[in-house]
Amino acid sequence: MENSFYNEFDTESIGHGQSRHDKGRTPFEQDRDRIIYSPAFRRLQSKTQVFLSGEFDFYRTRLTHSIEVSQIGRSIVNHLNRSSDELGDGFHIDQDLVESICLAHDIGHPSFGHAGEGALNELMRESGGFEGNAQNLRILVELFYRDKATWSGMKPTRAFLDGMLKYKTLFRDSADKKKHFLYDPQEAILDFVSPDARFGDLFDSEKTLNTFKSLECRIMDWADDIAYSVHDLDDSIRAGFISVKKLRNWRDAQASGLDAADILFLDELTEAVMDDGFGPFLARLIGEFIHATTLARRDNPLADRTNRYRYDIAVIPELRQRCKLMQKLARDLVFRTPQVHQLEYKGGTILRKVFAVFEEEYVAKQEPSLRLLPDHYHMAILEHDDEHHRRRMLCDYVSGMTDGFVIRTHRRLFDPGFGSIIDLI
Repeated sequence: MENSFYNEFDTESIGHGQSRHDKGRTPFEQDRDRIIYSPAFRRLQSKTQVFLSGEFDFYRTRLTHSIEVSQIGRSIVNHLNRSSDELGDGFHIDQDLVESICLAHDIGHPSFGHAGEGALNELMRESGGFEGNAQNLRILVELFYRDKATWSGMKPTRAFLDGMLKYKTLFRDSADKKKHFLYDPQEAILDFVSPDARFGDLFDSEKTLNTFKSLECRIMDWADDIAYSVHDLDDSIRAGFISVKKLRNWRDAQASGLDAADILFLDELTEAVMDDGFGPFLARLIGEFIHATTLARRDNPLADRTNRYRYDIAVIPELRQRCKLMQKLARDLVFRTPQVHQLEYKGGTILRKVFAVFEEEYVAKQEPSLRLLPDHYHMAILEHDDEHHRRRMLCDYVSGMTDGFVIRTHRRLFDPGFGSIIDLI
């Protein structure tokens, strides 16, 4: 049955890439399938989520996190389609669309988590910055397919592309230029997503602009919050970062800012950790968060053009607060520990040193004297004289490297004892 929730405006594609003439699959199914089979998606299996990939085989990576977000996203859509009086068989939120957005939401993030993202942004400050979400869009629209030394996008649909737009502020308009921005050339993407009403003209503040999102982006955002609030805690407890003693000390230290529901939850979590039953305890929360989601109507300049802006989601405030509490708990007890900061420092340092070598060879010199990059990147960079364009291509290459690949490259460049035939593979 045809789904009238979406129209031709939603399914129109942007850019050049493989043909989308496939009568056997919907445009949104094609978006999802292209993500799943892409090298950029597979590389997420070796990129850091919380702990360095490969450190222990049961910790989550960016890939497993993305899969979990997609499953939660589908479950939210199922819940909304079944529970809302306004949705039905011929008028419903598309699961495949939400799944593709969730699967791709981290596809442009570099090695070593947020530390790697911050390091690359510093290195690219004079050439338009680096932002993981902006890199998502760059991959989808410009870099998805490669033919020798030429790249093209996957021709994403407007609805899929808009669902990836967590932020809509351009780098040049960003106040601090540290995060939550798009690259300046991606203004063309904003114009495609909203051709009749420019996003930048609709709002006065950067914060308001960056919180104006399509329905599917809202669902992905909430699914992402659920996944990392629950699963980061689960990984952290298993890794020994969070113990009964630390939980109790943290609860006591935060007592003035906690209400009775918060304290009860923390006590229940502490008991679950003590009894080694925290896995099922945390898993049950996912269902509670999903069922705390309802469909809501909203009024804005795009509501008449597409149902993606006519509708929004609402979350029961108590459950939203619980999710935020769990995120704060993980930040304080895990992400702000010396051990994690030391790993982040190391990851950022490795990325900076590797990037600096490539920059010296391919940006500082018009003609490199060494061939440090694969042939297709080496040849493609030499086709451009502009240093900013060359630096952006280097950033594309480095940001696509997995944790292990960056470390091996660093060793080849700087470790005198690393260089046997086996090491070169």
